[in-house]
Amino acid sequence: MSNIKRIGVLTSGGDAPGMNAAVRAVARTAAYYNISCLGIRRGYNGLINGDIIDLDARSVNGIISRGGTMLYTARCPEFMTEDGLKKAASTCKYLGINGIVCIGGDGTFRGARDLASMGIPTIGVPATIDNDISSTQYSIGFDTACNTALDAVDKLRDTMQSHERCSVVEVMGRHAGHLALYVGIACGATAVLVPEQEMNFEEDIIEKIRMGRINKRSHFIIIVAEGVGNAIEVSRRIQEETGIDSRVTILGHIQRGGSPTARDRVMASRMGAYAVETLLAGKSNRVVCNVNSEITDFDITEALNMHKDINQQMYNISKMMAV
Repeated sequence: MSNIKRIGVLTSGGDAPGMNAAVRAVARTAAYYNISCLGIRRGYNGLINGDIIDLDARSVNGIISRGGTMLYTARCPEFMTEDGLKKAASTCKYLGINGIVCIGGDGTFRGARDLASMGIPTIGVPATIDNDISSTQYSIGFDTACNTALDAVDKLRDTMQSHERCSVVEVMGRHAGHLALYVGIACGATAVLVPEQEMNFEEDIIEKIRMGRINKRSHFIIIVAEGVGNAIEVSRRIQEETGIDSRVTILGHIQRGGSPTARDRVMASRMGAYAVETLLAGKSNRVVCNVNSEITDFDITEALNMHKDINQQMYNISKMMAV
């Protein structure tokens, strides 16, 4: 056990359902080990500007069910400069912070790595609805975002069926198609467009819709990952080439909100607790990961250099289910 007496926790980058559950887990685990915990607000800005609050076991009551992040989140260009990094490290030393748990995505982990290089022990916890962090099979927020998108698509299906239309639904995911693929399979989409797979528009979309009409299908759902391109253009081509009335729905940031699911709450609790215990074990510059349902950790630099592709078996299933 290390001589850590005070730790900090921050959330950075895009918010994700379950971030609050992770903050709660860090604060409660720290309290269990009789360690002081500070909440750093507005990401790395809080370290530079001293925007910091005390977090004890009672101050995180009730937040496990809340979406967003009670610590707020923000981008911090200043932190990416040498002067900003020095200010952040100076704040840690001034307040006696012996380690920091940084909750977020790849950008957050790069910041954690830079802080570690300044002598501040850091542990990253993956939280992004995109599930695109290469070192972990699961990121906090993904399940909630999938369910939010699925609920919206199920509602859209009702009106598309009533009007015999095609609904082109764009979901988030940044440059990755994990969210689109899960939602597409879960809603029984006619086609799923993801950036990791080349698409033959005629074969993968138009012909499927034509065969669907021959087989008496009256409506169609096309799921498009935002990293693919323009959902409006996809809809226009469908209408021009099939004559079917096609409408676009861009779900947007609604997918980042809402009360986290049980899976996200439990995963956030496991990862948050593991992060604190990793600091107490004397480790630094590590990212907490979920691998084959087990919680483990990797060196942040190693983790950032890993590559994560789409699940090919799931992609094949999405095509088979659309017959």
